[in-house]
Amino acid sequence: MNHPIIAPPKGLVIAAPNSNTGKTVFTMGLVGALRARGQKFEVAKAGPGFIDPQFLSLATGRACYNLDKWALGAAQLQARAHQIAEASDLLIIEGMMGMFDGAASMNGSTADIATALDLPVLLLVDASGQAQSIAALVHGFATLRPEPRVCGVVATRVGSPGHAEMLREALQETQIPFLGTVMRSDDLTIPSRHLGLVQADEQPAPVQLAEAAAEAVSSGVDMEAVLSLAQPMAANQTVTPLPPLGQRIAVARDLAFSFAYPHILNDWRAQGAEIKEFSPLANEAPDDDCDAVYLPGGYPELHCEAISHADEFMSGLRSAAARNAVIYGECGGYMVLGRALIDADGTGHEMAGLLDHVTSFKDQKMHIGYRQLLPAHSDIWTDNLRGHEFHWSTIQEAGSDAPLFRQTDARNVDLGPSGGRRGTVMGSYAHIIARAPTKA
Repeated sequence: MNHPIIAPPKGLVIAAPNSNTGKTVFTMGLVGALRARGQKFEVAKAGPGFIDPQFLSLATGRACYNLDKWALGAAQLQARAHQIAEASDLLIIEGMMGMFDGAASMNGSTADIATALDLPVLLLVDASGQAQSIAALVHGFATLRPEPRVCGVVATRVGSPGHAEMLREALQETQIPFLGTVMRSDDLTIPSRHLGLVQADEQPAPVQLAEAAAEAVSSGVDMEAVLSLAQPMAANQTVTPLPPLGQRIAVARDLAFSFAYPHILNDWRAQGAEIKEFSPLANEAPDDDCDAVYLPGGYPELHCEAISHADEFMSGLRSAAARNAVIYGECGGYMVLGRALIDADGTGHEMAGLLDHVTSFKDQKMHIGYRQLLPAHSDIWTDNLRGHEFHWSTIQEAGSDAPLFRQTDARNVDLGPSGGRRGTVMGSYAHIIARAPTKA
């Protein structure tokens, strides 16, 4: 019996010369316009960020997944991309930072992801403050390397129809199609704070933002031309997931604990684990029958007092530790597992005390970068891991706990021991993304 040949899904990468170009707003608008057209598509975010995917989820009504080339390696990147897009016709990937910005030697950059997936790039250029110079900028990004292929340009923050026409004329010299504009508008502005954009759930009018973005893209961009750029993705592979922390995992989820990767939670479910969400800010405790508790990162430093006084949450957390449930905290979750968290005003707030460290948001210092994680104990993780660190808080008192990991950065510089572990309670500032790839 002959089986029909299923064509691989197509994909398109949205990139830009730099951060703050409007990639997230444009991608929101693009997928909103696709949704209105009845297109079967999925959307993903390049790199390890948590907040941009929230806005893309807002526009699509479903989860937005991360695709991180540095953490996954090429084979697992291809596997994840196909897994995300398997039931759709098109995968839209929003790039991160500038197109070539990544770890060492551009590893993990948006350009690296597009190359590994053999996908074309739609380049967004912030046109505010320039006109004809856009041609030189686009030419440079299109010709720096033979791959990936820059196949179209959209200008954002365009001031007027006359400005748009100057950009169009200038780009004729590059022979790269100019596919439209997103006009400058206060309705398309998203406020920022210390870890990036203010979260989607904290926006005053998130639905109106998504609608405004979709209208701006639909009215200013040649949608048919954009869709024609998409190409089939590189060959499929097999996903190798992280093992679950337990069979019944209580996962904290609210504005203070919102940085959990959807692919990890889905992998745990696929391996038979049951995920039960609860809200520490609503003073909810993890279920008594859970054998693991996961406290993701987020913004506990903005909710210190509420968390400190969430007696049901704290009692439930301590009860879980007493029955030897695995309790794992990442970044913000790690801060909450310590003895105290000092807020921006210098006021200390008692935390769970299940680990011995004290963290401070008063003594702020940006910590950012990829992390290679070598587990100090093999009973939870047997493989080396890859993750990412991005926080402004600092460790004021390290405490006496055994380290959870030994860390190196993306350039293999030894960063020493990190995190803490006491019995079945453990955590660190690193957000785990995946098993370390066998090859890049």
